[in-house]
Amino acid sequence: MASISLRRRDAVLLTAMLATETGNVAMNTLFKAAATSKGLNSYTFLIYSYLIGSLVLLPSHIFSYRSRSLPPLSFSILCKIGVLGLLGSTYLITGFIGIEYSNPTLASAISNINPAITFILAIIFRMEKASFKEKSSIAKMVGTIVSLVGALVVVLYHGPRVFTPSSPPFQELHQLLPPLSSSNSDWIIGGCLLAIKDTLVPVAFILQAHIMKIYPAPFTVSFFYFLIASILTSLIGIVAEENNPSIWIIHFDITLVCIVVGGIFNPGYYAIHLWAVRNKGPVYLAIFRPLSILIAVIMGAIFLGDLFYLGSLVGGILISLGFYTVMWGKAKEEKTQLLSLSEEAPLLIKNIDDQI
Repeated sequence: MASISLRRRDAVLLTAMLATETGNVAMNTLFKAAATSKGLNSYTFLIYSYLIGSLVLLPSHIFSYRSRSLPPLSFSILCKIGVLGLLGSTYLITGFIGIEYSNPTLASAISNINPAITFILAIIFRMEKASFKEKSSIAKMVGTIVSLVGALVVVLYHGPRVFTPSSPPFQELHQLLPPLSSSNSDWIIGGCLLAIKDTLVPVAFILQAHIMKIYPAPFTVSFFYFLIASILTSLIGIVAEENNPSIWIIHFDITLVCIVVGGIFNPGYYAIHLWAVRNKGPVYLAIFRPLSILIAVIMGAIFLGDLFYLGSLVGGILISLGFYTVMWGKAKEEKTQLLSLSEEAPLLIKNIDDQI
């Protein structure tokens, strides 16, 4: 019974993570379009969308708090969520400004450093095992490396065309976005900012995993995270843009659509991430990052009329192989832990369903 519940949870979790990564690439593309065509400021987007996200999460936070037996929300836990909010504010600001200078495809490409950094940090903090004697551990390490290699192939190697889309539905949006091959100074600045962002994200993953262990309430943590992040981002934005008050005026165009969509999408995105890191650990969360570059390339080819090259195909196959190798390693590791638990204390198996 427990194994069936675990498989069902894993299937739902996998589907949810794939959906959030697809949605994240689409959200980045929408923001880039709004920033390029209408001058949407990254501070404006983050502040308003995160305030909307806090309001969206408020009812679920109240429901979650009343319906579950949780430890007291101590000052120590709030401080840790505050640090998480500070990390989040920092990498969000650098990330969206980086997208303004570059584009969503580069953001997805650079995010592929996340699995390697997260895996190293998880080993240091003893959240993951690294043993060459266990097949599951070897699979996770090899899969992570293969995914990273696949991402590099997508970014660095084009090769001949294998697919040329005809009359894409949103090709006019493609005219708004700078090409990936741009070599101007803005592209370098954007790449540096995105690299800073994707160095901080793995640290946030590790902190998320720690918070979920001591306070396993994704919606409550998400609510306070969004509230704290919106306050911190507001303070930073007001100081950074004190000479430009016009950025806070929102018009009824793509900028408003972008903010509202972000305010609705981001809370679910973050809650799913907390749910994933609670049940699967930070490495599981990070391994989905290489998929984002593949998703960005596919969406670009279908909706924006981007050309699809052999490098994207080969890299996509490598990313998929690496991804499934890590998933196999995680599944084998969990199965071993479950068998060990059933042999040592059969009655404890019932507690697994409570964690799903």
